[in-house]
Amino acid sequence: MKESPKVLLIGLDPAVVNYEKWPGLTPERLLGVLRKDEGALNEMGYDTSICFIDHGETAEATIRSQLADTNFSCILIGAGVRTDPDEFLLFEKAINLVHELAPQARICFNTGPTDSVDAVQRWVS
Repeated sequence: MKESPKVLLIGLDPAVVNYEKWPGLTPERLLGVLRKDEGALNEMGYDTSICFIDHGETAEATIRSQLADTNFSCILIGAGVRTDPDEFLLFEKAINLVHELAPQARICFNTGPTDSVDAVQRWVS
């Protein structure tokens, strides 16, 4: 039996997001749409998990821990990390950790918390 592709979604923990930068978004809505995408991916046959990180205090250790034990097929780094200029160092660290610890994984990006499924499907079928 073929093993399900493992997918990791890396994004800011909803508890640490600056919602002033994302009008209309709340912690509850963000968590809800992320969990919805996680569930949709799992229903499609992926083995998906979410890695919530902070602004950098423990983010590297958290990502390292997630990547240490699993061979991921695809890793998504969320728009909250990638598109916010205040998070550019965090984004660089995340990319370099993925490059170092999961060089076999495809890397993808969403444009917001509602299109993670499309991003993953672009790279892993």
